[in-house]
Amino acid sequence: MYKNQLNFKTFSVLFALCFVVNVNALEPVNEDKKEESDPVESIMVIGSQENISQMPGSAQLVTRDDIREQNYDDINRALIKVPGVYVREEDGFGLFSNISLRGVDTTRSAKVTMMEDGILIAPAPYSAPSAYYSPTAGRMNGLEVLKGSSQIKFGPHTTGGVINYLSTPIPNQKKMYMKATFGAFNEKRYHAYVGNKVDTKAGEVGFVLEGFKRDNSGFKRIDETPDFNNGNETGFGKLDGLFKVSWKLNTEMYQLIEFKYANSALNANETYLGLSEEDFRADPNRRYSASRYDNIDSKESQTSLRYTVSPTQYLDIITTFYQTDFSRNWYKLSKANGQKPSIILAEQGASFDCIRGLSACDLKVKANNRWYSSQGVESMMFSRFDTKNISHEVVFGVRKHKDDVTRFQWEDIYAQAQDGSISGRTDGIPGSAGDRYQQTKALAIFLQDTLEFGKWTVTPGLRYEMLDQLSQDPNGTLQGVGGSKGRDGRNSFNMLVMGIGATYEFNQSLNGFAGVHTGFSPPSPRATRSGLDPETSTAIEVGLRFSNLSQSLAAEATLFYTRFKDLIVVDNVGGAGSGDSENFGEVISQGLEFSVQYDAGYDNDWDFRNPYFFNLTYTDATQQNAARSTDPESIFSYGKKGNNVPYIPDLTFSLGTGFETDKWNLLTTISYVAATFTSANNVNQAFNGDGNPDIRFGKTDSYFVVDFSANYIINDKIKIFAGVQNLLNNSYIVSRQPDGVRGGMPRFVYTGFEIEL
Repeated sequence: MYKNQLNFKTFSVLFALCFVVNVNALEPVNEDKKEESDPVESIMVIGSQENISQMPGSAQLVTRDDIREQNYDDINRALIKVPGVYVREEDGFGLFSNISLRGVDTTRSAKVTMMEDGILIAPAPYSAPSAYYSPTAGRMNGLEVLKGSSQIKFGPHTTGGVINYLSTPIPNQKKMYMKATFGAFNEKRYHAYVGNKVDTKAGEVGFVLEGFKRDNSGFKRIDETPDFNNGNETGFGKLDGLFKVSWKLNTEMYQLIEFKYANSALNANETYLGLSEEDFRADPNRRYSASRYDNIDSKESQTSLRYTVSPTQYLDIITTFYQTDFSRNWYKLSKANGQKPSIILAEQGASFDCIRGLSACDLKVKANNRWYSSQGVESMMFSRFDTKNISHEVVFGVRKHKDDVTRFQWEDIYAQAQDGSISGRTDGIPGSAGDRYQQTKALAIFLQDTLEFGKWTVTPGLRYEMLDQLSQDPNGTLQGVGGSKGRDGRNSFNMLVMGIGATYEFNQSLNGFAGVHTGFSPPSPRATRSGLDPETSTAIEVGLRFSNLSQSLAAEATLFYTRFKDLIVVDNVGGAGSGDSENFGEVISQGLEFSVQYDAGYDNDWDFRNPYFFNLTYTDATQQNAARSTDPESIFSYGKKGNNVPYIPDLTFSLGTGFETDKWNLLTTISYVAATFTSANNVNQAFNGDGNPDIRFGKTDSYFVVDFSANYIINDKIKIFAGVQNLLNNSYIVSRQPDGVRGGMPRFVYTGFEIEL
């Protein structure tokens, strides 16, 4: 328990001292060195493509054009050009992201700091960060991905990296945009926004109003029974809305007020239930009749108010108030004939007929009903000054944050007849299958200084967080740290991470960068209550960036090494386990990230552009000890020293080329992902550490995916497009979790139009 939390008075003194030291005691910035910039850009992870060359770590920017060119609305596909990113598909559409950066656990992207416009966006970033909500990639203006030492500005999870979604900005002048897409699986997708900025006597006022809607019937088909004939309804509907308004005050001192409200609703006939491997090979798009009731209904809303003030041209202060609420109820199969689906699919015994609707049995369907909230205030100060021959930009930030999650679940029982029809239903008692509450209060402080002198840029920084956690379980019997069983518990602890990075400009075309930093990933309140140790890491990276003077050729190569201690993993998501966290032990993740882009048309002054790109990630992520867990329900149990970490491929790459003229363009992308083990014991067959059948154990497939798109510009306002994703219609196993073998999306053909006024 910590008792030295900073109170408001202490924070005020620290803030005042920082202000006095940075502003009054040092020289102002040399005017020859200062460049005009938008202060709001400072709170973004990268800000602009030009900033990357000065960053002391690996950073990539996925632009709006990258997303739109191939009509991506799947975060997995949108990140395809980013080295060092591993994605584990689940539903084929990217509704639920499973992203890893440099070897952290992929499960629900829980180890990656996920943000939208610089604001934490996970449902409960500290208490329950698993991404059952992921911002809609198709409506985004870009994505920022940051790894390395400078990520410590953006906790709480600093062992892997940061992904920041960039929503549609307020346009500088009147603008209207509309896009419609129609395609396979009855796909209908609409995206539109309107915005403007106008000058008034009180200052510049701007707004943007945006909507995004997507519906389809899905690509899977559920086995039908005498009383169920809607087997082709496996799709989803998603609706997003966003409103932003800004006011740049008409004062001598720069002042900007921005308000944002956004919401999202999803209703998807999605399931945790996969297939047996034999059935997948026969028909990868099949679903068993036992999943007919599976559906997730979720709602998300986010509100933020941001105030930016620049008292001088050398000082910016940006303060943001934010609130995010998320609720979801994933109603899905829990047991069939009294057995867990992951065991049934591997054994293929009598209960297998139950799942396929070929025998009489009971189906237990659990309502995984949960509410999340996240709220806080963050203030950052950017101060620029010189000390002799060194230019500084000091960033000081403080965030007071609170988030929580409430589980209130129940389980209904359906009586299935011999022919697969349902003869009766027994409703469960709300709260009987899970009644928990978790809360985290956090105070975070970070300080970073960017020093520029000669050809060097050096960036030291540190982050300090103080957490106070509460876990309540009215019906629970969780084993406590002291050995006794209790229902409620509190825990407090501190986190300190430090890092330093540097870049060196060899010439106008080549610069090198290197960095070392410690990392921290906090456990959930329930996990710390049971004695779980926080996850920590030490990471090193060294890299080179090259860009020729004409900017027709650019390349980056990075060597990385990360040692994880007490790696936190979830015993299983939605399958046989409880979903509780555990300490896995030590892991070393090391490898190479490489990317190169070249435009032959631009370089040779042709009448058309001919871009090429190639990205590669090689990773060796291995266990450094035998797994602590011998729980056969956990895919992280029974691991041996030297084994591979589950779901981290040793090789991924993507390459592509295109042709672009003033009227049309073509683009082809090929991506490859190597096979991975799906469990820490690294078995080739579906058997857990006890030697018993379990479909979650085994391997994924290695696979190639080819995407192709074409655009034709009718005039400066209207464009038509068409394309195909997974052109070769390859079928491949992408995961064995949550509950069975599942594949990627089959061939998806689409067409549409885009209007911009």
